[in-house]
Amino acid sequence: MNSILEARHLGKFFGKGSNKVQVLKDINLTMSEGSLTVLRGRSGSGKTTLLNLFCALDKPSEGDIFFQNKQISQYTEKQSSELRRMYIGIIFQSYGLVPLLTVEENIEFGLRITDVPRKEWKKRVDQSIDLVGLNKRSKHRPSELSGGEQQRVAIARAIAPKPPLILADEPTAELDSNMALRIINVFQELTQNDKMSILMTTHDPAILEIIDNVYALEDGQLADDKKEKHT
Repeated sequence: MNSILEARHLGKFFGKGSNKVQVLKDINLTMSEGSLTVLRGRSGSGKTTLLNLFCALDKPSEGDIFFQNKQISQYTEKQSSELRRMYIGIIFQSYGLVPLLTVEENIEFGLRITDVPRKEWKKRVDQSIDLVGLNKRSKHRPSELSGGEQQRVAIARAIAPKPPLILADEPTAELDSNMALRIINVFQELTQNDKMSILMTTHDPAILEIIDNVYALEDGQLADDKKEKHT
């Protein structure tokens, strides 16, 4: 199976001299196309930093990142922006919804910046709203939604363009256990049926139990968590 994302000897430092802090150290990871992969780790372990490197919002201090076999870790700002616009869906913890737009309009706004044909927008919007269970809230603005509902809008906006890769930072943190499992089922369906690849972070033990590809990030280093899970 082809790899969609690969990190080779990735490291990240902040600060200089005696103030230098190493956040990530010698990260090696290969994600296959059509896979759902989970990163777990305590707050401050470097999970968000790693996701920022993978979507080229930040550059590594050392090592290389490959997306679809293209080296992206030293992309220019313009190349990085194009990469995110066309190929990577991002679900931030902050949601990033446009306050004056409805649920439908926020999702459509995400489609406008991609190459999805305009004639497909409504279908994509309706499909993604249905997947995250927000049909009855589609005309509401973010201020009229709960935190969990806003999180689901952010998820719907990311999946609507059906990008090859989705990076999701704690995408179920504000959801109850039933809705969290529904979203994970949606992610699994997208990887199986649409060949999308999803890399997400979570603390949720119920999610960790049902995902095969789990990696632990501890003290800035990555460890395969699968053996630990099944022992």
